[in-house]
Amino acid sequence: MIENLRLKAKELGLPFGPRTKTYNSRLAQELGLWAEEMEKGTPFHMAAFKAYFVDGLNLAKHSVLLELAKNVDLPVNEAERVLTERTYAAHVDKDWEDSRFLGVTAVPTFIMGRHKLVGAQSFENLSQLASINGALPMK
Repeated sequence: MIENLRLKAKELGLPFGPRTKTYNSRLAQELGLWAEEMEKGTPFHMAAFKAYFVDGLNLAKHSVLLELAKNVDLPVNEAERVLTERTYAAHVDKDWEDSRFLGVTAVPTFIMGRHKLVGAQSFENLSQLASINGALPMK
């Protein structure tokens, strides 16, 4: 699985570091929802991606997540409260429930209409998905 991820990342020009372990990203998902509400979702998600896939950091550790929050200018004391009180746990549970209903088995998954793409995709594939669903004009 890791080798397939490495090859796909190379094909798409994405950074991918040496990984020997897989860590639970549940807390990062919860903190990510809070970061989105704080209008720092994109920088937080990009930092979490790099931390996990490039640097091999354990996103289940509060210290790692708090450092990511700090690095994208989120208030660390509020981030710690979100992690400790698990204020976004129910929202993530609902997201997972919705994903199971839609048949999502991997991330990322792109769904438009009755069509689905699974895994990291090229711009061309995403553009084609959008086009066949009327979001973009066909070229």
